[in-house]
Amino acid sequence: MRLISRVRNATKFDKARWLIVWSADLLLLLSAVGFFDLYVRWQLGMPWPVVATAAALLLVFAVLSTRPFRIAVRGGKRPTAILAVTGVIVLLLAVFPLIWVIPVWLGLITAFARRTTVIALSVASIVVINVYVTLVSSFAPELVLVQTVMTTITVGAVWANLRLWHLTKEAHEGQEALSRLAVSEERLRFARDLHDLLGQSLTDIASRTARAEQTLRSGQEAAAAEMFEVRDLARQSLREVRNVVQNYRAIDLDEVLASVRAVLEAANVRCTVRAETASLSPETRTLLATVVREGATNVLKHSKAERCTITIQDGVLEMSNDGVNGPVGEHAPNGLAGLAQRVRAAGGILEAEPTREGRYLLRAAVPA
Repeated sequence: MRLISRVRNATKFDKARWLIVWSADLLLLLSAVGFFDLYVRWQLGMPWPVVATAAALLLVFAVLSTRPFRIAVRGGKRPTAILAVTGVIVLLLAVFPLIWVIPVWLGLITAFARRTTVIALSVASIVVINVYVTLVSSFAPELVLVQTVMTTITVGAVWANLRLWHLTKEAHEGQEALSRLAVSEERLRFARDLHDLLGQSLTDIASRTARAEQTLRSGQEAAAAEMFEVRDLARQSLREVRNVVQNYRAIDLDEVLASVRAVLEAANVRCTVRAETASLSPETRTLLATVVREGATNVLKHSKAERCTITIQDGVLEMSNDGVNGPVGEHAPNGLAGLAQRVRAAGGILEAEPTREGRYLLRAAVPA
């Protein structure tokens, strides 16, 4: 059950990595054909102690051969010990000769050696084995063909899997970079607006405060008058901040939806938006924009969603995703719990819970 749950909750990046690694395992398991080869040799009269020894060596080789590619995918150092042990086993089994393990070993070193080195070793292995077989019995052209085809497929497939893994990793890193860039652009835009709004007001307040400090030396009444002006200026600035922020959010609800969609898509979450916002009041637009941002944050931080749907109609927002399975914990006071209080204060309701269909639904209904 744990394995099934882990696979189901894995990200697309993890699934792609598993697929690449497992496909490489299938190629490397070509050495398992050697067990059938040994069985045939035993039936033809080869002593069973020799067959048993060769089978044990082949089993050790098959187990060790699954490690190097995984190490290469993780970006680890070259497993010299594993490559050396498997290389010695290949030399021992070449006495028979078991040609099935040679292409597999070449596939093991493909992830850590230069292409020219791998090609040279591949050609040398084909030549040496066929010279050995020719000296022992006679030249077998079918052996040359089989060994060439197996070596080409194994080495080429490992190269292809490594290239596919690098492309997958680059694409994943690019998506994460786009997501971070979208968030950074939103923060910069907010910072610019806040600077334009408060820069002059705070400068005036600082100037008036400094003047009050100087005036205090000549008389308290003049200083008090200056401080009253500072107080009035601060109150005016506060009103401006509230008005601008409220209008900013109301006007930018559509931009918030577009920004959230871009961020989710950049994080490899397919996002569908169907919103009717033209008839909404500024207060409703403000509240729904806040809920959409918080919902998108939860999708990115607390789920492994692949699809997300956002709908707004008649003041009802529904935001669902497929990235949450099972029960969820209590909402944070500064997150959905705080938003729920704001929505209730505006005469609406906010609910967030898993559905029977296996999705997580965030629903906010406020007066339109």
